[in-house]
Amino acid sequence: MSSVSPFDTAQDSWRRQIRFVLVGTQHTGNTGSAARALKTMGFSDLWLVAPSRRPDETAVAMAAGAEDLLQAATIVESLSEALADCSLVIGTTARSRRIGLTEWTPPQAAEAALGQISATPTAKVAVVFGRERTGLTNDELQRCHAGLCIPANPDYSSLNLASAVQIVAYELNRSGAESLTAAPAIAQPATHADWEGFFAQTAEILELIDFHKGRSANSALYKLRRAFLRAPMDQREVRMLRGVLHDMQRALRIKSTDSD
Repeated sequence: MSSVSPFDTAQDSWRRQIRFVLVGTQHTGNTGSAARALKTMGFSDLWLVAPSRRPDETAVAMAAGAEDLLQAATIVESLSEALADCSLVIGTTARSRRIGLTEWTPPQAAEAALGQISATPTAKVAVVFGRERTGLTNDELQRCHAGLCIPANPDYSSLNLASAVQIVAYELNRSGAESLTAAPAIAQPATHADWEGFFAQTAEILELIDFHKGRSANSALYKLRRAFLRAPMDQREVRMLRGVLHDMQRALRIKSTDSD
């Protein structure tokens, strides 16, 4: 009998474009269980951001045959490293927060992820999961294009990390298997790294023109993030915006030098 997985075909290569990112995991057993959840749905791109402990014997035991995913997992120290080449970032959250983040159900998140992949065969989509007890911080969610909320009992809505991974992986697997079709490629969408460079440059410009007038910069920057991340842009468009900002910076520095 062949040992080749039915998911290991060119038709199912889209699964390799979806990255599952676990941030700050505290219990290695949860990491192993999450790997098992991913493998049952045919996914394999697992990233661990600053885990409290690296996968160990407990993780391998809980992986129950998915230890290959643990061994291949990419471990990094910052969320930015895990998201740098991703053009769509979806952050899971158990509750609504006042940060203006669009919230999707699992089917809506799957539709958005698969739409991105269908349009751009080289696109990378990340689904980010937070710490077992506290989830993702507001700052981490600000790095996401949208939030994903799993409907649950409002009186007891706390999901185990691996259970949340299983639900999201199942919905992506189901939706992709049923509806993903080839589509004409579009320009490469802007990645997380492209956007972070743009936002850093924007922050510098706002400081140069004294936009905040002594107020906290965070509020304005959060609102700008939400506004720009709602609009899908490709890398060329973001580079054009950064070119505009670069010329503004240069003009402001020249003006400042002349006034001195």
